[in-house]
Amino acid sequence: MLDGKINLIWLRTFEAAARHLNFTDASVELGLTQTAVSLHIRSLESKLGRKLFLRRARHLKLTEIGQAYVPTVRQALADINLVTTSLFGPMTTNMITVRAPISTSTLWLAPRLPLFRQEFPEIDLRLVSSIWTESAHQEDVDVEIRLGRGDWPDAQSEKLSDESIVPICSRAHYKTITGVEDFLRGPLIHILGHEGNWPQYFAAQGLSTPVHMPQYYIDTTTAAMALVAANGGFATVIERLVHSRITGTAEFVIAGPPISFSQSHYLMHPTSKQAKHPEVEIFENWLRRQFS
Repeated sequence: MLDGKINLIWLRTFEAAARHLNFTDASVELGLTQTAVSLHIRSLESKLGRKLFLRRARHLKLTEIGQAYVPTVRQALADINLVTTSLFGPMTTNMITVRAPISTSTLWLAPRLPLFRQEFPEIDLRLVSSIWTESAHQEDVDVEIRLGRGDWPDAQSEKLSDESIVPICSRAHYKTITGVEDFLRGPLIHILGHEGNWPQYFAAQGLSTPVHMPQYYIDTTTAAMALVAANGGFATVIERLVHSRITGTAEFVIAGPPISFSQSHYLMHPTSKQAKHPEVEIFENWLRRQFS
């Protein structure tokens, strides 16, 4: 009966040796010495109480129990690699993790990433999104973009942009819009966290916001755009984000003049003095160019 757990390093060494049937070749692949590979195999065999290899001069051969064992070990290691990659991204020194607000990520940043790939094909990117700034501390990232006023106490911030907001409506509704006052009939679509946008927009046009009218409250700009496209009402969105989605066949259009938005996109700089990886500096400089 086995006692304790099997050393994962021994299993990786066993799988490589079984594939090559040569300790020297396995040692080259694993970055170990041949002596270390041989020690790992002997330790595994001792733990299991069975021989896994028949050792011949300049030749290895799996025993019957070794042949039966290796497919399961190989599948288990592959499963570990698959789960690790899916959760944390490929284990590469040129991989950087970028976090951005979900609507900025979906509507503006993601469509531009092929441009970055063309310019820097050697750098891999992992893009994660956050809906609320409060959720931005759940995992470590290399580059972080936030939308706000630049008053976060946890890190220094660098303004990347000044933003404006515009009203949007479906193409079907646009035929009925003769002026900003037509938005007053609603329904108005409010994006959570930006509920003041419609009152601010109406005030800029010299109008008062009605007290009672049909309204929706949506948690992302992406969802608000989908509701607008379905003739669900009118929304105010960041102009930068809507421009990236408007084409000749888009189901919504900008239906009024822009006004200045009180929030901006910021690049976050941690308070740590640790030097940045070159890949991070490359991506941050590329971001600055994109926002400018």
